[in-house]
Amino acid sequence: MKTIIITGAGSGLGKELAHLFSKQGYHLLLTGRRLDKLATTKQEIDASGGSVDILQLDNRNGESISKKVEEITHIYEVYGLVNNAGVGHFGPFTEMNELEITEMLTTNVLGTILMTRAILPHLLAKGEGRIMNIISTVGLRGKVNEAVYVASKFAVRGLTESLQKEYQLSGIKFNAVYMGGMDTPFWDDSTHISDKSQLNSAKEIAEYIIEQLDQDTIIIEAKKS
Repeated sequence: MKTIIITGAGSGLGKELAHLFSKQGYHLLLTGRRLDKLATTKQEIDASGGSVDILQLDNRNGESISKKVEEITHIYEVYGLVNNAGVGHFGPFTEMNELEITEMLTTNVLGTILMTRAILPHLLAKGEGRIMNIISTVGLRGKVNEAVYVASKFAVRGLTESLQKEYQLSGIKFNAVYMGGMDTPFWDDSTHISDKSQLNSAKEIAEYIIEQLDQDTIIIEAKKS
């Protein structure tokens, strides 16, 4: 059974994509920093008859990623990677502290690069596979009070578009996913969005993504209020 790895799969879009890929017959390997959240997703997929395992993994730690990917590829038939893990801090640019800036750049950019670099050689060796980068529509245009977050997503956009060109004849499919505001736990500790009722649900976004898997670029705009 082919395995798809999803980072940040304990909640939100990662969790919903895991359910949908499971229904398509894939084995899921769910990764994240918190095992309790991953365990909840695993229980749900197990209950629906899916095949799933969990792995605690920090996508910012290159040495750990390399070691664990080496172990993973000896156990599972790795077919795909969904780089979904991400963090955001919002507010006036001059009020962003260094810790917030570093966390966004290391998780959103470095984490995506390190995970992709570790998994891609194994897909290339087989001549097939999929790497999906969850970017957000802020990777298409700037926004007020989101400068560093936007910068991190523009970086992932550049990475994805470059890999699409570099490996266009490899048999590997690279999906760049740009979705507008989404109602997930991502916003639980933020006042940046006051009314989440105007946002698409993670389930809605996940269903649309699955419907558009043949597209290199998947754009899902926010609901109009």
